[in-house]
Amino acid sequence: MPPTEIRITNPDWVASTVNYTNRYTDDDARVRLAIQLARENVLRGTGGPFGAAVFDDTGRLVGVGTNGVVRLNNSSAHAEIVALAMAQAAVGSFTLQNDGKPGHELFSSCEPCAMCLGATLWSGVTRVVFSATREDATRSGFDEGPVFADSYRYLEDRGITIERGRLRTDGAAVLELYLQRGGRIYNP
Repeated sequence: MPPTEIRITNPDWVASTVNYTNRYTDDDARVRLAIQLARENVLRGTGGPFGAAVFDDTGRLVGVGTNGVVRLNNSSAHAEIVALAMAQAAVGSFTLQNDGKPGHELFSSCEPCAMCLGATLWSGVTRVVFSATREDATRSGFDEGPVFADSYRYLEDRGITIERGRLRTDGAAVLELYLQRGGRIYNP
């Protein structure tokens, strides 16, 4: 009989690692949290080298995600997807659009793949900031799918601001750590 329910979760360690009461007052602090989630995911052996976080535009942390593809046997359990889903659950809405409330921004340890970039469009975030780039992920063996300059142009035309390569060296180091530790490349 097919399952009637699926669960997308972060590993247990996330609850004791992430401080939701902190104010993340600048972009470096926000992207550092995404990178920290990615690094811990690798060091603890709970998933791939990717982490993401959603903040409202006051700097309040709303949701986080770690890559759980292998852990959850779910090809859609990318860090960005998990972070967006957790943030939407936290605000009680399928969208993170403003509608008179604070806007929301997605920060990721690495440039979003094609699936995550698509989810970004529908999520309602107004901004995406990422650390490591597609080139860094590709050098590590990951295939980020069909993402083109027009993909970003489309998002920008829809009002989503994109910032690339913030603290890139730090984000790329997590990808390298994953390789050094023999991490599984699950989408070659």
